[in-house]
Order: sequence, then C-alpha cells, then structure tokens
Amino acid sequence: MQANQNFSLKTGHTGRLLSRLGLLLVVSLFSTSVYADELNGADTAWILTATALVLFMTIPGLSLFYGGLVRSKNVLSILMQCFTITCVASLLWLIVGYSLAFGDGGSMNAFIGGFENILLVGIAEETISGTIPESSFALFQMTFAIITPALIIGGFAERMKFSAVVIFTAAWLLLVYAPICHWVWGGGWLSDLGVMDFAGGTVVHITAGVAALVVAVVLGNRRGFPEQAMPPHNMPLTIMGAGMLWVGWFGFNGGSALAANGDAAMAMLVTHISAAAGAFTWMCAEWVRYGKPSALGAVTGMVAGLGTITPASGFVGPGGALLIGLSAGLVCFVATNYIKRGLKIDDSLDVFPVHGVGGILGTLLTAVFASNALGAFSGQEEIDIGSQLGIQAVGVIATIAYTAVVTYIILLVTGALVGNRVEDDEELEGLDLVSHNERGYDL
Repeated sequence: MQANQNFSLKTGHTGRLLSRLGLLLVVSLFSTSVYADELNGADTAWILTATALVLFMTIPGLSLFYGGLVRSKNVLSILMQCFTITCVASLLWLIVGYSLAFGDGGSMNAFIGGFENILLVGIAEETISGTIPESSFALFQMTFAIITPALIIGGFAERMKFSAVVIFTAAWLLLVYAPICHWVWGGGWLSDLGVMDFAGGTVVHITAGVAALVVAVVLGNRRGFPEQAMPPHNMPLTIMGAGMLWVGWFGFNGGSALAANGDAAMAMLVTHISAAAGAFTWMCAEWVRYGKPSALGAVTGMVAGLGTITPASGFVGPGGALLIGLSAGLVCFVATNYIKRGLKIDDSLDVFPVHGVGGILGTLLTAVFASNALGAFSGQEEIDIGSQLGIQAVGVIATIAYTAVVTYIILLVTGALVGNRVEDDEELEGLDLVSHNERGYDL
C-alpha cells in the first residue's frame, strides 16, 4: 500500500514536472517566434559585416586609391585627410547627424529630421530598426556619412589647407549630406515623390561629385595645371586601393538591402557586373583613342561602373547592369576628358566626371532598367518608365542645385575664417611637410 502511494506521488510529481517543462517549452518557442519577427540574426550579421566593408572602402581603400594618384610630396596629406574625415564625420553623426538624417522633423520632416536622437539618445541594445538593431543601422549609415565627404578630397587634392578641410567637412556633412540623406532615405520629400536610390546615387555620388566640382572651381587649378604633367606617383598603391574599393562596394550596395536576402545577393551580383563592364569599356575607349590601355584607365572605369550601378543596384537585373556598366565606362571617360581638356577645370582626381556624372547617369537609368518589361534586360519593378524617369530627373536636379549652392556658401565661410588655399610656395613644397611636418616617404 505504501509502495503504491509512493509510486502515485512520484508519478504525480513527474507528471507535474513534465507539464511545467512542456509549458516552458511552449512559452519559449512562442517567445522565440515573436522575437524572430522583430530581430533577425542573419540580417544583423550581414549588416555588421557590410558596415565593416564600407568603412574598409574609406580606410584603407579610398586612402590608398587617392594617395597613389597625387604627387609624392602630397601622399601623406591625402591619407591624413581621409583619416581625419573619418573621425570628424563619426563624431558629428553621433552628436546630431543621424538625428537630422533619420529623425522625425515634425512639420519640417519633408526637408530635415529632428533632434530626438541627439547623441543617439533612444537607441539601446533592444531598439530595433526593421529586422536589425537600430545601433547597427545607425553605424551602417555612419560609414556612408564618412565616405561621402571623403570622396570630395579628389576635387581639392594638393592645394587646400588642412584647417579648411576640417571645417568644410563638418559644415558640409550637416548642411548638405544630412538634409539630402533625409530627403531620399529618411522619409523626406524625394522619398514621398518616389525617387529610387537604392544605395546612394543621389545621396552619395551626385552630392560628392558636384561638391568636388564647386571646390575645384572656387580654389582654382593647381600650379602648372594643365600645362605641366602631374602623373600619379604610385600606381601600385592606387590599384591596391581600387581593389579594396571593389570588394568594399559589395557591402555598400549589398548592405543597403538591410537584410540577408535575395535583394542583397542581386545587388552584389549587378555591382560586380557593372564594375567589370565599366573597367573594360574605359580600357577599350583609351586603347582606341590613345593607342594603349592604361592601369589608371582600368581602375577609373571600375569606379565609374561601381558609382553608376549604385542607385540601381537593388532594382535591376544582370542584363541591365551590363548595359549600365558599359554606359558608365564610355560616358564617364568622355566626361573626364572634357572636364580636364575642354573646360580645363582641375578636378584633380576626377570626382565629378566619375562620381557625379556616374551618379546622374545611374539615377536616370534606374528608371529604365528597373522595369520588369524589358526581356533579358528587365529589372524587378512594375513601373512606368516615362513617369519614373521624370521623378528621377527631379531628384537629380534638386540634388545638384542644393549641393552646388550650399557648398559654395560653405566655401565662402571657410575662406573668410581660415582661408581655403595654401600659399604658392607651400603648394610647391608639398602639403606633407607644410601641413603635417612629415614626409610620406623618407628613403
């Protein structure tokens, strides 16, 4: 009898234990499914990886790419400018840049965000943006805010004061980049209009290209340009930097899907196709015109292909990417020659004809090749090409006009405060010694 009672007690205890374990399992599964609907581990891992890739594009990618293109007496100044811009842009993005770009601006939201995320207030470990932590989204966007003003370096290379570079970068990030980023990606008026810019044709490439052109015109040409030849001092350095840009661009475009999905994979595929097509087309154009293809032409065509596919990367297919890359190589090649030889504007490292023209071309071609009605050259969207082309043109014109005007005003202010350009004897000596009291090479 006692044994039966003990057995019953044990059975009852075991049953209750199993019931509780079952209930905990159900609750656990339910909690996991709810959490999975909010936060996706694969998406988070991919965006963290993409963030590292985009930062890799600036340091060391763009640093080496630009550094090899200037004369040896200025190589260290280029590296220092890229490094300093990374620091300045990161701090400003933390303090107020992210809030202005992606915050809620209330009645002014069509044009600029608000101040609710100053110092990233409101962003904690559990704060979610889509399927990823908002901290990872803010960091990913920070890397875009870093590389965009860094691209402008090519427009004033070898002749702008370091103090002016710092002040210009800070003002330009807050007054140009943040507002246009909000217009397109932060819920502003261009977003409401329906402008398609997957990864930065307007926000990054047109703004940087136009700003570089304005700076080049305001500062004037380098001493001796265009009569004196100013070839790159270290092409292997430039080619290494170009390779890093190519690899990093997978994070730039693929990461803009903000998820580890088919959009990200397709964005990476079309990015690679356009880069290869742009490089090969530029090489061929150079071969026909000058008799020999150059390594400089190949890497410049690659960057043109990458910049031009950027706004379209999440919307087009491989066939469209091929045509976009071919167009980029040819159009940007012609634009580069016209700016330097025709207009004789010393956009030192070809920022406007490569990034600016590429961004314009890519933004407009997005309206064409995003359509899913083009057979082998179809994209992924059901759109009316003519209507979308008009919307894209509005985005291009607005971005160019706003960037040009505000950049010019910023340069007037920096010129009044510290002066924009180094003295003639300082330019002759080289910015490595003048600005930093160091040499890039001491052999």
